[in-house]
Amino acid sequence: MRKILAVWVTKALILLGKLAGKKGSSTPGAAALKIYPDILRDLSSQVRCDIIAVCGTNGKTTTNNLLCAMLSAQGNKVVCNRVGANMLEGVTTAFADSADLFGRIDADYACIEVDEISTVKVFGHLTPRYMVITNLFRDQLDRYGEIDITVDYLSRAAARLTDAVLILNADDPLVTAFGKKAGGKHVYFGIGEDTGIARGETKEGRFCGFCGGELAYDYYHYSQLGSYRCPGCGFVRPRPDFEAVNVDLTDGIAFDTDGRRISVDYRGFYNIYNILAAYAAARQTGADLGGLQRVLGEYRPQIGRMETFVIGKPVIFNLSKNPAGFNQAISTVSDDKRTKDIVVVINDNAQDGRDISWIWDVDFERLGEGGGTRLLVASGIRHNDVAVRLKYAGLDGFEDIGDVKSAITRALATPSEVLYVLVNYTALFSTQRVLKELEGKQ
Repeated sequence: MRKILAVWVTKALILLGKLAGKKGSSTPGAAALKIYPDILRDLSSQVRCDIIAVCGTNGKTTTNNLLCAMLSAQGNKVVCNRVGANMLEGVTTAFADSADLFGRIDADYACIEVDEISTVKVFGHLTPRYMVITNLFRDQLDRYGEIDITVDYLSRAAARLTDAVLILNADDPLVTAFGKKAGGKHVYFGIGEDTGIARGETKEGRFCGFCGGELAYDYYHYSQLGSYRCPGCGFVRPRPDFEAVNVDLTDGIAFDTDGRRISVDYRGFYNIYNILAAYAAARQTGADLGGLQRVLGEYRPQIGRMETFVIGKPVIFNLSKNPAGFNQAISTVSDDKRTKDIVVVINDNAQDGRDISWIWDVDFERLGEGGGTRLLVASGIRHNDVAVRLKYAGLDGFEDIGDVKSAITRALATPSEVLYVLVNYTALFSTQRVLKELEGKQ
């Protein structure tokens, strides 16, 4: 009866949240856990085949949702926390929402995005058969601290999964070293050639996870991702089981892997890794993915993942919450040859962390390259800090407008061909509401 009551309360709170204009993604799960603490363990045990957990600093939501789409296209029923609520309460909400009114789950698979620090808690309630790790970067300094703390959490979580298969990014030495220390079965994905896109950005994970020596690189893709080896102890990038080659970034993204040619109209080089990770996980479950190209073509990104609005001109909206993510967003902006305006929105609410010193590791200087940027605006709660960073980047002529709606309206008034709005996490939903409102009025 407690399980049924917990499910009913979850569904009621989700409905009330939607009526109030909220996502209703975590609070319902928190209530369910208070009513019936074993609800997640109970519901997850009803999944007929496999549970796949997707972890890592960047790309979790896209990878997880792509994987869900791939498995669903095979006729499977899949539980998925699509909106990215990835702590224990959010995962619980996803399962309870998928249950019927009697607390029964009808699902072949579960694709669950899990926050790195929350993995220990979540894996105490469910047991994944596969664990995907996309990458490891500095992120949310108040919560995570340095990367070794994140690795420690993941190591303790992986220790619970004695029979799990780890699906790892071979191009990230931090992920590879973690996998080798964790033991068990590994499957690797990566990009097997120099794509020529490397920049001189901060590379924080460029030291060997075994001997501490500086890694030697044949080439970088971005941040510490690339083809590496340790001259001191012999640690080396493993050969990926799923490797992207013949990469073409001329019009969208195209590459070969596993005997297939994949071509998508996605923005952002990092989406190669997202597709590879999802593909590798799907193949491990035994899916043949015959309709993969159609699935990728029909996929629509979640909120703020290069989401596009049309408000007199295209407005491209992207979540960038750490230096690695911001630098990749800046690469995408720089590769766009249209005349453009850029609004940077940075908040410091609790979920972002008060420490925003990471903005000094973002290569904002590159926004001045090529001459395509007409207007650059600092906005959000910490707009003054962003303005100082832009000043030291030598980006003359930027504007400092704290109110997000006013900043976007100002940028929409220019004759530029496209507007990019780059936000961190707690600016995501409020800024999306502004964009929807402006698009609706038009």
